[in-house]
Amino acid sequence: MNEPIIDPLLAAEPEATFESDAQLIPRDSVAGRALVVVIAIMTFLACLTAGAALLVADGSRGWRSEVLRDATIQVKAGPGDNIDSLVAKAVSIASQAKGVESVHAYSKAESERLLEPWLGSGLDLSQLPIPRLIVVRLRGQRPEDLAALRAALASAAPQANLDDHRIWAERIGTMADAVVVLAAALFALMILAMGTAIGFATRGAMAGNREIVEVLHLVGASDRFIAREFQTHFRRLGLRGSMIGGLAAMAFFAAASFLSFLWAHSPGGDEIAAMFGSFALGPYGYVALALVCAAVTLLTGLLSRAIALRHLRTLT
Repeated sequence: MNEPIIDPLLAAEPEATFESDAQLIPRDSVAGRALVVVIAIMTFLACLTAGAALLVADGSRGWRSEVLRDATIQVKAGPGDNIDSLVAKAVSIASQAKGVESVHAYSKAESERLLEPWLGSGLDLSQLPIPRLIVVRLRGQRPEDLAALRAALASAAPQANLDDHRIWAERIGTMADAVVVLAAALFALMILAMGTAIGFATRGAMAGNREIVEVLHLVGASDRFIAREFQTHFRRLGLRGSMIGGLAAMAFFAAASFLSFLWAHSPGGDEIAAMFGSFALGPYGYVALALVCAAVTLLTGLLSRAIALRHLRTLT
């Protein structure tokens, strides 16, 4: 009795007939190029958001460190008091206090100039009891040093009031934390939008190759093998898109850092530098952007695999 003739292509393992995903999903298609563009744009925006959050967080730490290193003594003269002698006494007490690096007392003219933005220039303020300010630079941020200085001022110069700027530091920290939380929310929304686009692209590829998928099922291809082909294809697209978007974001921050360095001595540059620093992310910042690109690539592959497996289970 003759043995049945079996087509060697059908007898071979289906996994062996697909060394790449070229036969299952076209490598270069309009849908694939469109998905690469979408991933590149979303990766660029996500990296910008992450980089801005890092800049604000680093700037906030610098602001708080600088604010907490300074303290202000406000001297208010009462009736019959000699404000110059009160200022000299407060300066002497502050200079001898523990943990104080330097002390600078504002002169009367300097104190009057501080009021010009609100009162204007050219006014005779000699008859007004304008308080005098003393800026105290601290070596550290030890609360016990400030408590000792405050107690010494209260006993020897009760007209002097010490402000350690902690309220301002807390407000700056709250503002920076709010910005970072907002950036994290925007980052999550971008990742969600990117995942939605990847999901639609995967479903479209599954629908466009439905006949090929059914044939592979008939010849015994496993769901994991087919899903792996889709995962490889979309991971490659995700890598291309994330590389384009990530490199563009890195170039943006490098250019911004260079321009801020050029504008550092201009009035606008001083204000920008005071708020955001030099736009320099530093090595860890660029590593964070590279991790965002790697996460996008990984997400693209895993999400397409999960969607493909779920779709294949409906066919069985």
